[in-house]
Amino acid sequence: MSGHMRTRTTGESVEVKLNFKVSRPDFPVVEKALNSLMDLVKHKVRPVNEDGEELFTFDEVFPEAHPGMAVRGFRFRDGLTQEELADRLGVAQTRVSELESGKRRISVAMAKRLSTVFDIPYRAFL
Repeated sequence: MSGHMRTRTTGESVEVKLNFKVSRPDFPVVEKALNSLMDLVKHKVRPVNEDGEELFTFDEVFPEAHPGMAVRGFRFRDGLTQEELADRLGVAQTRVSELESGKRRISVAMAKRLSTVFDIPYRAFL
């Protein structure tokens, strides 16, 4: 294992950058140790891409997102009203509204019906 560490003081904090190489077999042990160290100082470790840019999860970017938003998006894509979609699904318009607003969960059976209407894999709605 070889590497180096750089630090830079800014105001009340110190920025630490580590850059080192670890053999593939040793990596899981080193990763676990580094994550434990970050947990100890209550610092969240965020993954980065090859350019060093931080990566964020879907839930972090869209905390209010739910599968019903996909229903609304595909309905708009196809130029359908809630009532027209309800007719194709064989349900009341209020049910489509509840699905789109996240007030009602989308069952697997309903996801499969939606997939038929929108011609996409049913998992897009789960």
